[in-house]
Amino acid sequence: MLNSDRHDAADARPAAPAPDPQPTQSLLARWSKWLGGRPQAVAEPGREADGVALSTREANRQRAMLLPCFQARLTDVAANRAASAWQETYRAADAQRRGAMLWLLGEVGASAAGPSEAGGKETPSDLSRALSHARVRFFKRLNALPDGLPFLLELRTDMLAWRSKIPALQGLDADLEGLLSNWFDVGLLEMRRITWDSPASLLEKLIIYEAVHEIASWTDLRNRLDSDRRCYAFFHPRMPNEPLIFVEVAFCADMAGNVQSLLDEGAPMENLDKARWAIFYSISNTQQGLRGVSFGNFLLKRVIEELNGELPKIKRFATLSPIPGFCDWVRKRGAEDLAAVVRKEKAGLEGATGAQVLAAIQQAVDDEAAPPAVQAVAMRLAARYLVERKGSLPLDSVARFHLGNGARIERLNWKADTSRKGRAQSCGMMVNYVYELDALDDNLARLGEGKPETSRGVARLL
Repeated sequence: MLNSDRHDAADARPAAPAPDPQPTQSLLARWSKWLGGRPQAVAEPGREADGVALSTREANRQRAMLLPCFQARLTDVAANRAASAWQETYRAADAQRRGAMLWLLGEVGASAAGPSEAGGKETPSDLSRALSHARVRFFKRLNALPDGLPFLLELRTDMLAWRSKIPALQGLDADLEGLLSNWFDVGLLEMRRITWDSPASLLEKLIIYEAVHEIASWTDLRNRLDSDRRCYAFFHPRMPNEPLIFVEVAFCADMAGNVQSLLDEGAPMENLDKARWAIFYSISNTQQGLRGVSFGNFLLKRVIEELNGELPKIKRFATLSPIPGFCDWVRKRGAEDLAAVVRKEKAGLEGATGAQVLAAIQQAVDDEAAPPAVQAVAMRLAARYLVERKGSLPLDSVARFHLGNGARIERLNWKADTSRKGRAQSCGMMVNYVYELDALDDNLARLGEGKPETSRGVARLL
């Protein structure tokens, strides 16, 4: 269901994974596919900053724009004009020039708080607070511009891509993330249902932003928005036509275990009077600039409340989710690490490395005559991967999101996503996470103890 996302310590909190850190490239590529053209080249972050610099005159001109934004009073009209001019310059810049501008922004941001603001004899903590106040003032000034909030999301997207090359951006990024967490508080967001009758510009954005199961055509999109399906999104009042995150829902008589069947355009309409399960099969964050700002869990719970009111016969709620890091995880295991599972299933893979085991599993996906023991190995390894932790949180990004919401690992599904992406990520396997509202708190407590909640069927695979 979720894209993985597509991680460092700052991203450790459970959050719906966002699209690729360079979304411009993926969006251009998708538009190219739809419009029949070739994608434009997008510069790679990092290299340009090493090889392209602003001229002395241009750097001085931009410092003159930036400094008032950090230092002046929030009511300073001249500083507001300077902020607007810098925003206009940044938006007009290509990727290489933006990298150079971010180097300069980091430099100015680090030097913006003078002795008077830090209180004369600064201690490290005093200086840190002063710098933070100056940076906050800068971002608040940009936010006050007519289209300042979308611009800040665009700016943070670039900052995330460049921060490993520009250490001075890290403090700026931390302050901007904190501000965005307040400005995008879930209490300020509006949940709306998206239908086939929604504006075409909004439907186009679903096509662009879908991050889990690519929308192949307008017919595919219409199928996902038909009367036996639902799609909900969060919107911010200052960005009323821009979905921040959206979830796609199907209804079934039983818990779904294959995404191709779920999205089959030729399948008969689901009888909602007989449906008992709501299946969240895709959830996509649309704004990379909101990485670390978590509201996907609130969206799911709001959707469940909405469906409880609209379709009271729907009693069970589950996902059909990808396992995005599984193949890479298996590939990196040594033979000793896999020996117990391989030996238990007698799959003829004794002594095989992770890469060899992975090759055997991938072959079994295509070969109906493959030994069942290979499938059993795959299922056991997938169960083990899903409960694997990185620190105190699940290693898998999708598991981190759903388990962090209080869901339970319910069932593993063999050959559940036979698309090229599904095979590359998880050898075609998918997992159901079940949401039982009365059990969410207890499940979270177990996760905090390092024991994620699983069904008996999954527990037997561990």
